[in-house]
Amino acid sequence: MGALSRPEEVVALVKLRVAAGQIKRQIPPEEHWAFGYSMLQKVSRSFALVIQQLGPELRNAVSNQRLARLRPSSIPSRESPLVPLQCALESEALGGLRFVDFRPHIFGVRRVSTDDVETVDDYDEYCHYVAGLVGYGLSRLFYAAGTEDLASDPLSNSMGLFLQKTNIIRDYLEDINEIPRSRMFWPREIWSKYADNLEDFKYEENSEKAVQCLNDLVTNALIHAEDCLQYMSALKDHAIFRFCAIPQIMAIGTCALCYNNVNVFRGVVKMRRGLTARVIDETNSMSDVYTAFYEFSLLLESKIDDRDPNAALTRTRVESIKNTCRSSGSLKRRGYHLDKSPYKPMLIMIVLLLVAVIFGLLYTK
Repeated sequence: MGALSRPEEVVALVKLRVAAGQIKRQIPPEEHWAFGYSMLQKVSRSFALVIQQLGPELRNAVSNQRLARLRPSSIPSRESPLVPLQCALESEALGGLRFVDFRPHIFGVRRVSTDDVETVDDYDEYCHYVAGLVGYGLSRLFYAAGTEDLASDPLSNSMGLFLQKTNIIRDYLEDINEIPRSRMFWPREIWSKYADNLEDFKYEENSEKAVQCLNDLVTNALIHAEDCLQYMSALKDHAIFRFCAIPQIMAIGTCALCYNNVNVFRGVVKMRRGLTARVIDETNSMSDVYTAFYEFSLLLESKIDDRDPNAALTRTRVESIKNTCRSSGSLKRRGYHLDKSPYKPMLIMIVLLLVAVIFGLLYTK
């Protein structure tokens, strides 16, 4: 029954649908902005939603940054339609907010992605050019807007790397099956411990080693989580805070979902829409962030197999994240669930009736 089997997610889904409708009415009338925002909607509706909650000037500047890095792994083949758009967007003053120079970003992506990612340092470098530089740029935009202090480069970089590494981990099957040529972003230094070829992981007979490699990469990504918490704890503006916090919570949730999950090698693995809607609806303070990071860390920890080669290191990193969250003294209880619903069918039916009433009220207004 999907989201309807989880009553706590139903109201959040309704709110998200209403918010999405309101956002469509906020899109600027100019043709280039209309096209840009429609692209963002296609790439990620939830990300487009958090961007739209920013103030108009910052919203447009951030949207331009996001458009400039759409599917960075395929920039050479998709660059031409985006360049005129980016030029059109950058031609507007937008209240004096300056855009980041994307040339290092484009150069770095091309340089690293044209070769195999051999070492963990190569992996970090690629993610830096793809997402870390965007973290730098966003921190400078927030500072230029006069709402935030200028964050340090290492913290800004970690914000980008945590998101990018999570995406790379989750998208293994899509990337390895890319036509005409596979995209290989997992670092050889890690995957070669478990297989002779990266594409071997998609075959069922290699499932055990594939999952061990997956867990190794998730453990590598977790090293950035505490930097992200530190970055977010310094934010002052509520809209900017939500813009930064929601994707980071989605990242830690995706790490928990992917960890020890062979389905990463079988198809699409991502957080369900209802849980995503809850995260968007319930993320309003650092207390909410600490709670989400703590609960998703608990879920990840519950999946650690002591026979996994990196089990001890994974536990250490998860425990460090949990300690940071606990030390905040502001943990709540959300009850995030990645899999089965704890609710009974009768309760589900009651919620369905309530949802029908809510939709009726919404559409009669």
